[in-house]
Amino acid sequence: MRIVSRKTLREFWERHPDARHPLQAWYEDTKRAEWNSPADIKRVYRNASLLPNNRVVFNIKGNDYRLVAAVQYAHCIVYVRFIGAHREYDRIDAVTI
Repeated sequence: MRIVSRKTLREFWERHPDARHPLQAWYEDTKRAEWNSPADIKRVYRNASLLPNNRVVFNIKGNDYRLVAAVQYAHCIVYVRFIGAHREYDRIDAVTI
């Protein structure tokens, strides 16, 4: 998968160093992945939440943080739309972000 944007992840882990290794691991796993459907994601990330509008919520660092991605399966692209703590996540609409 092609991931847009690594810069968002890097900026987050610079502010939250404890998230660096989990985010780097997610990035590497996702980069090597071949997701053709939401079921492909669920096989690897059982705790991921599948939302309308091709949004997926990943739990990062033992669920300390949440990452919202928009996935375009046909084009093999994952757009990082949000990364933050639960209280920040609660203030967004993950379906439309």
